[in-house]
Amino acid sequence: MIEILLIAALIVLAILAVELKNLMHAVVCFGGMCIITGIVFGVLNALYVMAFQLLIYAGAVMVLFLSIVMLTERSGE
Repeated sequence: MIEILLIAALIVLAILAVELKNLMHAVVCFGGMCIITGIVFGVLNALYVMAFQLLIYAGAVMVLFLSIVMLTERSGE
């Protein structure tokens, strides 16, 4: 049952990450999606994959995305 809820949240966050116009909100949704993907791997007892997912994607890639979004110049606001 918990797997179904996690996968539903994962799909919702993935759609929001693609469809949101505000880049900051899209990056936060992408980060949530990466964290939930790691949790799904943890529920499936793939602990090494969960650790790499959380360290690489939810950690390093999210810091890179957030820094790029914060450094870009926004026109029209």
